[in-house]
Amino acid sequence: MLKKEELCELRLSSSKTRQNILKMVHNAKSGHPGGSLSGADILNVLYKKCLNIPQMWDKSPDFDSRDRFILSKGHASPLLYSVLAQNGLFPEEELMTFRKFGSRLQGHPSKSCLPGIETSTGSLGQGLSIGCGIALGLKLDNNSATVVVYTGDGELQEGSCWEAFMQAGARQLDNLIAIIDRNRLQIDGNTEDVMKLDSLNDKIRAFDWNTIEINGHDYNQIYDAYMQAKKSTKPCAVIANTIKGKGVSFMENQAGWHGKAPNDEQLAQALKELEI
Repeated sequence: MLKKEELCELRLSSSKTRQNILKMVHNAKSGHPGGSLSGADILNVLYKKCLNIPQMWDKSPDFDSRDRFILSKGHASPLLYSVLAQNGLFPEEELMTFRKFGSRLQGHPSKSCLPGIETSTGSLGQGLSIGCGIALGLKLDNNSATVVVYTGDGELQEGSCWEAFMQAGARQLDNLIAIIDRNRLQIDGNTEDVMKLDSLNDKIRAFDWNTIEINGHDYNQIYDAYMQAKKSTKPCAVIANTIKGKGVSFMENQAGWHGKAPNDEQLAQALKELEI
């Protein structure tokens, strides 16, 4: 259970993350705000309270023992960039170079460009397979680090995800945690209309995983789920029920905001709504 002051800190950092996301996408006139906003609470808990991620990145003496975080839904890069900057991995003023020519902050994360990026992502359905390989390698090296793969729910319509679930279960990769952003919307609409995913709990458990279902905007539930997943003797999936476009009234639960930049008026309204 998180303390009262920790909850206040997380509320402030999540609000700042969401504001940064909107400013970045607006400034670039392109990007993916909806699914970035839905994950702000989850990533702030992970990076502030759970993961061992060195600020100095590969210059840190304990770099090899770091936890590995993979943003499988690479189009949510504004979310990851904002959280990395807020945690000191690169200057926050660089956020406004997002999607600009020559910027380190590309539309999808590139490992070769920026500290804090574990692997390049963008083609959906690959993150969990990469996570399996890293988790297996860590076990072979007797490295106790944890691998966390953050994936979208629409992304789970890719068959490679289920090959990865099967592999992780067969190998009993208890150092692997999948966190699923279950906002139920993708670019074409509701996930259950495009290709039915429910019941995710039953499907994933069938591959010999443990599962935990939570409210993905409740800081205590996010934190407790991670700590429970760390103790799991099997790979564990956290199904985080979220709201796409969370925090902005006209974006919430609207598939149209999957990949569209707000105009000046919309940005001003959204930033006002996100003030704490």
